[in-house]
Amino acid sequence: MSRRDLLPGTGPVLNVRQALYRATRDATGGQNAVALTIGMAPDELNKRVSPNNNRPLHPEFLEEIVAATRDPRLLAALVRPAGAVAYVPRAVPATREALTSLSELLHAEGDFVASLHEGAADKVWLPHEVEELRYHANRVIGHVLGIVAGAEMAMLEHVVSGEVGHG
Repeated sequence: MSRRDLLPGTGPVLNVRQALYRATRDATGGQNAVALTIGMAPDELNKRVSPNNNRPLHPEFLEEIVAATRDPRLLAALVRPAGAVAYVPRAVPATREALTSLSELLHAEGDFVASLHEGAADKVWLPHEVEELRYHANRVIGHVLGIVAGAEMAMLEHVVSGEVGHG
């Protein structure tokens, strides 16, 4: 298996084949670990995800790589053509401090969105304005989903420990 990176310096927006390569290469343990996880020879995995190759990619293969890596770049590459956005929430404790932080973030992001009045006023949105808006939207959504994931984890811990109630 090649140790040479075939995608040096690629940006954050990848196509599916590039994202598969990057997800497997950057996973903990690299492509060898991913190959062992999905029951494939490391050399075969390397050939299938190579950005310079055009071997067919079967849906089951994609599912296995997504499950093994949970790589957000791969998820984004899979849903971007449909105009969708994929999120993998990172759980944060759903505490009073987290909710206060979310409130402050929403206030700051609201101020930012209000500052984009030029794009809305002339009905001409420039690519950098749209990208900046998307960045801030993703930031808010990610923060909210992280708190929800933290609350769900806390709820499950209480259910498992038998402490169900209105705490």
